[in-house]
Amino acid sequence: MIGAVIQARTSSTRLPGKVLLELPYGSGITVLQQVIRRVKQSKKIELIVVATTEDEADDAIVDIASHESVPCFRGSKENVLERYYLAAKKHELDTVVRITSDCPCIDASLVDETIQQYLMAKADYASISVSRTFPHGLDHEVFSFAALEKAYKNATQDYEKEHVTPYIYRSYPEKFKICVMNASEELFDPGIRITIDTEEDYVLLCLLFDNLYLRNDYFDAKDIICLFKEKPWIRAINKKIVQKKIFD
Repeated sequence: MIGAVIQARTSSTRLPGKVLLELPYGSGITVLQQVIRRVKQSKKIELIVVATTEDEADDAIVDIASHESVPCFRGSKENVLERYYLAAKKHELDTVVRITSDCPCIDASLVDETIQQYLMAKADYASISVSRTFPHGLDHEVFSFAALEKAYKNATQDYEKEHVTPYIYRSYPEKFKICVMNASEELFDPGIRITIDTEEDYVLLCLLFDNLYLRNDYFDAKDIICLFKEKPWIRAINKKIVQKKIFD
């Protein structure tokens, strides 16, 4: 079974409760709901699981998952690798699609392309973000349960456990068959940032949804890039934000 595991928690350090913010602004629809609903548009994903923590503050995440009729798994707050492994094991997933809840512009058709390439290549792991060519905020990874299990049983470094997949693509890439997805010319724009981690990010996303969501609930990556070409000034809103890095 191919399943998407969406990691979500409310205790973000830079913007607490970011996945509970509304998009579009004032709509009553949360960032997390947008992620779930967009992933549901995938033609290849058979199950969606929200993986959150056991913290009481994340009861709100459980409520959203229930409202959107998707199962929720609760696990470790810090060891996200363990949370993913146990969620995938519980739901008997053969292929895991990793998606984070701070990417409310996730493009289901792009996810399906990655899954297709992963299957065709008979890979252990496929990603669009190992090599940064797509806008930041469309990120997703596809990997086998066997690769996830190997990472879970052998990871020793904190960064390997906090970020789920570095054991596969960074620590021991020679142990896995890795497929790196690069953007086509029309989708190449690594300077665009459409994830949410700060207030500036949220402002830009509110503007983006105000422009695109009313036309199409499920606007895609091409629509986003076209908007940035039409309104190049919007890049300035969050261009000074530095993405969190993985350090060992």
